[in-house]
Amino acid sequence: MWKRQAVKSEMDTNHGKETNHGKDTRMSNPVVDVIVPVYRPDDKFYKLLQQLKQQTWPVHRIILMNTEKKFWDEFWKTREGLNMENLEVHHISKAEFDHGGTRNQGVSYSEADVIVLMTDDAVPEDDHLIANLVKGFQRKGPNGEMVSSVYARQLPAPDCRIVERYTRSFNYPEESRVKTKADLAAMGIKTYFCSNVCCAYDRKIFEKQGGFIRHTIFNEDMIYAAGVIQAGYAIVYEADAKVIHSHNLSPMEQFHRNFDLAVSQADHPEIFAGLPSEGEGIRLVKKTAGWLCKTGKPWLVPSLVLHSGMKYLGYRMGKRYQKLPEGMVKKCTMNRAYWEKKGEDAS
Repeated sequence: MWKRQAVKSEMDTNHGKETNHGKDTRMSNPVVDVIVPVYRPDDKFYKLLQQLKQQTWPVHRIILMNTEKKFWDEFWKTREGLNMENLEVHHISKAEFDHGGTRNQGVSYSEADVIVLMTDDAVPEDDHLIANLVKGFQRKGPNGEMVSSVYARQLPAPDCRIVERYTRSFNYPEESRVKTKADLAAMGIKTYFCSNVCCAYDRKIFEKQGGFIRHTIFNEDMIYAAGVIQAGYAIVYEADAKVIHSHNLSPMEQFHRNFDLAVSQADHPEIFAGLPSEGEGIRLVKKTAGWLCKTGKPWLVPSLVLHSGMKYLGYRMGKRYQKLPEGMVKKCTMNRAYWEKKGEDAS
């Protein structure tokens, strides 16, 4: 484990700085730390580190929450030439990993004004990712709502399949947007959409809100987003902040992922009740099918239907997971460790 570095003097001058009028001006020139949960690091993750080193807005510290030290040791023994003095690594076991809890632990090591959460397979598209995320905090909601978090646009990787490439443009359009509680009537559940693939958080608000929920199977980012929206803050989708991130999931992988997504929603009816996701999913399928036909690729429609059907089936079963036998739940999930740990906690 790298020893945690002392916080630089610039932190003391920026953090909590106020004007004579009592207005918090931390976000005019914030100190930024990046926190990344890591598991089995690879060449893509190495590229992520290289890109963070080249950002025009300096990254104060890069805090890695690595699962299983042996994988990190294997990775780093051939990568020491990267020479990043602001890098620190904290090792945990696979049994200790928790989507919300591990990220909270990483945040606890930071004293920065802004904390950027990323996944280990998201690569900055250019040198301005951090600067553009910071820019998002200068925005306000229609009624002056402060921005609690700013999430990035996800662009498809070169090997991304055609259908997935289109859905990326649907979920991550070219236009930025500020979302507040006032958008719930028109946007529904998409108001709460936010992604820890790459998202910047105002640490002061993050701590005030209690951070991410612990012991959740998935979706800690969206659950947090719902909390801050309900508390009267704004969330920004910053289209100029871009990362390369996409997956070519199989139909069964789509099933498992959507099962876990639905479990997280079923466990939090106080947030998701009355905001069904099915309508948005159906709209996406219709738009995608129309686009495939319009662009001369109708032969891809059956594949779209298969993938979408598995997503829907996984989602419907996940919403009703409490009625399923334990063995079936473990076959449906992509996170068996979560259920095993949950069983141990209940015993």
